[in-house]
Amino acid sequence: MTPLRTILLAEDSAADAEMAIDALRDANLSNPIVHVEDGVEALDFLLRKGAYANREEGHPVVLLLDIKMPRMDGLEVLQRIRAEEELKRLPVVILSSSREESDLARSWDLGVNAYVVKPVNIEQFFKAVKTIGIFWAVINQPPEQE
Repeated sequence: MTPLRTILLAEDSAADAEMAIDALRDANLSNPIVHVEDGVEALDFLLRKGAYANREEGHPVVLLLDIKMPRMDGLEVLQRIRAEEELKRLPVVILSSSREESDLARSWDLGVNAYVVKPVNIEQFFKAVKTIGIFWAVINQPPEQE
């Protein structure tokens, strides 16, 4: 049996991260969830550097990525991911409160797989994250990793 792949959550808001993790767990997903608080840490995880140099090989099933984060924002993370041969197919879902047209356009231009605006309503946020988790971790069929 293939081990379950990680869901990587890059979110600097502790409250939003906790809600997202609760929603993913409420969806009965058994995938491990790794929460990082900024773009630098997200790239370290993906590229197996720094604190994550010794993590197991393999990429997450999906990266849930906030845009507005310290040290490195989500759009720069997305740009770097798409420039890396081994990461260019990694599913990335922007999960942001930004409704700015420039953020939407740039995300799509950089190859995001989905852009979800965080609803103000907690129930809507919970439902959106559950749906995202189920789709990317269970339903979606990515190509084999190279």
